[in-house]
Amino acid sequence: MKKIYTGKSIDEILASAAQEKGCEKEALYYEVKDEKAGFLGLGKEVSAEVYSQEDIMEYAKEYLQTYFDGIEMESYVEVTVDKDGFFHVELDTQNNAIMIGRNGATLQSLNMILKAVLCSEFKRRIGVLVDINGYKEDKYDKICHIAQRAARSVRRTKVDVTLDPMPADERKAIHNCLTNMAGVSTISEGEGKQRRIKIVYNPGKEVDI
Repeated sequence: MKKIYTGKSIDEILASAAQEKGCEKEALYYEVKDEKAGFLGLGKEVSAEVYSQEDIMEYAKEYLQTYFDGIEMESYVEVTVDKDGFFHVELDTQNNAIMIGRNGATLQSLNMILKAVLCSEFKRRIGVLVDINGYKEDKYDKICHIAQRAARSVRRTKVDVTLDPMPADERKAIHNCLTNMAGVSTISEGEGKQRRIKIVYNPGKEVDI
């Protein structure tokens, strides 16, 4: 877990933390807690809270495990991080249907709570995706199929199409799905839970599908 280290410089602190955590200094994050200049430059001391991606993964796993233990629901929690520093949480619980909820509403709420907890605990923006038995990946496939069909209609009719409101991660999946489709572009409209994607005709866009 994150820990406060003290040394003469941030570089010294990170070197000590990296050795203890068994990782490279570049893989660490830190927040300076206290800094004493000393007298005439002597006796300088810096204190900083240091943590790694593994600490974030461990915290997320323990947080969720404590939650499921509290509601007495058997669960399996696995946390990984991709090359872009985005954290993926895969769950398998005693009652996946309840945890997913209608149209994924409960799962989406759990995702928002965990993200808020991690951002608050580690004082930085952290990207998180919570999934249960591949539900989200299946959902992405379905909404991208719908978006592709709508985009082909926009290219044929030259009439823009606005999709139903959806969460930010699903909007991102559609943006990525259509980014290389020639003749159409995507924009997000609306606020809050009513934010949705609009697929617009763009004859000047020449990109291979």
